[in-house]
Amino acid sequence: MSKKQENSYLTAIVIGAGMRGSVYAQYAQIYPDRLKIIGVADPRKFYRRQLQQQFNIEDKNCFSDWSEASERDKMSDCVIITTPDRLHKDPAIAFAKKGYNILLEKPMAVNEEDCREIVKTCQENNVTLTVCHVLRYTPWAIKLRELIDSGIIGEVVNINHTEPVGFWHFAHSFVRGNWHNEAKSSSSLLAKCCHDIDLINFWMAGRRCTSLSSFGHLSHFNNESKPPGAANRCMECPADVESKCPYSAKKIYLDQIKQGDTGFPVCVIAEEPTMESVTAALKTGPYGVCVYDNDNDVMSNQVVNMQFEGGATATLTMMAFTKSVCTREVKVYGTKGELSCKATSAPVIQHFDFLTGVSHEYQAEPQMVKGMMGHGGADFHCIHSFVNSVANGDKTTISTGPEESLGSHLLVFAAEKARKEKRVVMLQPDGTYN
Repeated sequence: MSKKQENSYLTAIVIGAGMRGSVYAQYAQIYPDRLKIIGVADPRKFYRRQLQQQFNIEDKNCFSDWSEASERDKMSDCVIITTPDRLHKDPAIAFAKKGYNILLEKPMAVNEEDCREIVKTCQENNVTLTVCHVLRYTPWAIKLRELIDSGIIGEVVNINHTEPVGFWHFAHSFVRGNWHNEAKSSSSLLAKCCHDIDLINFWMAGRRCTSLSSFGHLSHFNNESKPPGAANRCMECPADVESKCPYSAKKIYLDQIKQGDTGFPVCVIAEEPTMESVTAALKTGPYGVCVYDNDNDVMSNQVVNMQFEGGATATLTMMAFTKSVCTREVKVYGTKGELSCKATSAPVIQHFDFLTGVSHEYQAEPQMVKGMMGHGGADFHCIHSFVNSVANGDKTTISTGPEESLGSHLLVFAAEKARKEKRVVMLQPDGTYN
């Protein structure tokens, strides 16, 4: 695309008007001179209408199926694809062939073949593809990479990274929610931690992962752990049983409503969350089902062990059973020192120098933008990078482009192969594995 005139804006269609789609669309409200939402596609009338009203989208540009939009002559500069995981590939391929630049929610797709096809199609049609590995855009992740690259800790020997999912968050998303069953969505490692595998790949600064192994288990959230006397639904559970269950839907959702909070996760339960609408949803919908009596099959705890060129290693731990919710923790061990960081609301990177014995702190304050504060402001910086890249016709400014993101996805697929086959998987320079 040719460089835009100063003060002109890009146009975009949102494919999937749920939480992620609406988050990225907020950029157009913050910077209406840079981006305008001119179309929306979503089979759910409520969410489609909500986005339509928010951005004054014409009726003719509102679709119940993304394919209706893709069959039209090209309508906009960009498309923002935030459909469910298994519905990423087809719209990405279709819109790339039409010449649309694409902001694609992670994961790119749920298998290697589809990911490779998306990348190949975008390259063949010379369109910009940005994958929403948004954590690469957080100040703490960027600062950590800068410190590693500076040589301040010498050669990296090991990266130890933990993703604490959070006990109630895992129950919401991976036991009751959209990502609870691999055949219906994807593995929990892909859905939740392709971010984290990508971060490790980013911090290793160009070193290639040569082999990996992985172990995991679905702990606790199974019928064998169901308390005696528990009902199939929390709303029907005897009070003496329900009151002792930390995963009770009443505690997770209704207590939040009582506190006057209608944000995540209750906003997922009902279109317009109130005590009445959420209660009704819990009586009949998936979020009111007992966590011990569901068809969930994804891992609740998993480790991935990685060996990189030159001998460096890395370990990722994904853990459901934590107080902390997605507050990632990382330690980087080098030959001359170590770095550590906990991605709180005000992250600080700790550095210890082996030679001097001196410790130093580096601030990495999140750059929050009102209306787009998700992932420590990274949601904003991801789409901001995408918009600037398209407007300026410069794909090199994107850190989560097709090749880099494909490489991280391939590591996730290899890790799942290693876990399921109980063996070490060897990776080739082209990303293929045995």
